[in-house]
Amino acid sequence: MNSSDGQGRDRRYLLVFQQVTKMISLAHNPRQVMASIVENLPELLGIDACTIRLLDPDADQFVLGAAAGVSDTYLSRRDVDSAETMDMVSAGRPVAMENVATSPHDSFREAARREGIVSVLTLPISYQGRVTGIMRLLTRRRRVFAGDEIDFAHALAEQVGIAIANAAMFRQLEHQVNYLREVQTISKMVNSTLDLDAVLQTIVELLPRSLRAHGCTIRLLTPQSNKLVLAASFGLSREYLERGEVVDEENTIRALQGEPVAIADVASDERVLYHEHMGREGIKSLLAVPIKVNNEVIGIIRVLARERRLFSPAEISFAAAVAEVGGAAIKNAGTYRQITLLFNQIEEHEQFLGNILDCIRPQLLVIDNRGHVVMANKAFLEANGQREADVLGMAYNQLCRVEEGERGCPVAEVLATGEMAVVVQSQREEDGRHWYERSATPMLGADGEVEYVIEVIRDLTAQRRLEEEQAERSKLEGVIELAGTVAHEINSPLFAALGTAQLLESDLGDDEQVEDIRTIVRNLKAISELTAKMASMTGYRGKEYVGETRIVDLG
Repeated sequence: MNSSDGQGRDRRYLLVFQQVTKMISLAHNPRQVMASIVENLPELLGIDACTIRLLDPDADQFVLGAAAGVSDTYLSRRDVDSAETMDMVSAGRPVAMENVATSPHDSFREAARREGIVSVLTLPISYQGRVTGIMRLLTRRRRVFAGDEIDFAHALAEQVGIAIANAAMFRQLEHQVNYLREVQTISKMVNSTLDLDAVLQTIVELLPRSLRAHGCTIRLLTPQSNKLVLAASFGLSREYLERGEVVDEENTIRALQGEPVAIADVASDERVLYHEHMGREGIKSLLAVPIKVNNEVIGIIRVLARERRLFSPAEISFAAAVAEVGGAAIKNAGTYRQITLLFNQIEEHEQFLGNILDCIRPQLLVIDNRGHVVMANKAFLEANGQREADVLGMAYNQLCRVEEGERGCPVAEVLATGEMAVVVQSQREEDGRHWYERSATPMLGADGEVEYVIEVIRDLTAQRRLEEEQAERSKLEGVIELAGTVAHEINSPLFAALGTAQLLESDLGDDEQVEDIRTIVRNLKAISELTAKMASMTGYRGKEYVGETRIVDLG
């Protein structure tokens, strides 16, 4: 071989390498990468067919990834090649076979003969020193693969390994982004309600859909007995759900210890007890993850698949994230249910006060130790023109308004001191000033810390106005008594003056001063009538006088 032939070959190899590199860089899906390689390599390398098989670590065998140029019958054979050839390839060494008719592997030799395959080059596909698959170059005419051809093909196979790994990583990143979106969607849905049953059902329906699984169950630990009970399920028969206790299964034990458990083949795995029931249900694989709240396991979620699945780390992380989000929502919904039951019990025990409560209807709020409203009664909602859905979860300081100079809201005091606090506040409203008494009482947990605060708001406006009216009435009684006293004191000199004026009027006769005396008499009589009114006054009403002054209307 002269130097020009060598240079031409090297140039052709370089062009082929560039084309293969460009080709595999354009695809991000592993299946697309493999399909593109097997379809284009035969023309680039002057061969008739190409196949790629990937290593299934769980089954410890090579499974078909992509192929071109051969029939389905050839590809569907059970035995790929002899154990010796597979061992060499698994060790990272290419295996060239000039004539497959000499192969000691009978089934492969017969399949190649029927397909018309004469020569085969088997190459390991590896990434970071680990064999992940095999690539085969097949010809229907006898061909001796030279050393440089084998080296070049081996380099291409390594590029294929890198391309498949990169595509797989890209796919995992894509899955992680999709899973993040799914977590956000599920989180939004489960946190949109405080109905525990709705929260549980949302999780068991959405999680298997996201993981392309068949069914899902949620089992929760009961607070009193710490017993694991079925709380929600989806996609599973009643017979399967009633098969028996699962608390003794190894997968359940590990999940309750806070460890995710993925089982690819439930039929042969010792961490599963009910193999027969799972077989009848058609379940092949299982994923169990703990439900945690503040690092405390409160239950487990199990995702069940009807096809054999090797759950990826991204899928396990996604399920764990959903379980964590669900745990917080379950805890909140459970707390709301407990508070609701508590107040239902209080109402039952205090039914004899029902009529009074219906009339008084004090406003009531329940606030958690973070300062958020977890319950509001109907009286509060009606008085403040709010909907329950808007109030629940709202910060307490948005509902307690404090005017300048007023004492602050009592809940903050209770959270700070752990003791009951009572505050009277006033605020100006459309019909005048209103007064409210806000009494806040702590609910302590087992550790003695405040978990919730119950605030009762009573409208004191009517009481305050009554007190003001009584004060005014007391003032009026004093005014009436004073008016009677003044009238009595005025009457004596008034009657004396009137008598004297009347005598003067008789004595003067036709004197010119008689008109003046008559005027005096008329005025004294008018004063006498006023004192009579003052003496008999039991009530009064005001009337406008000069400027902003008001006086008593004795009429």
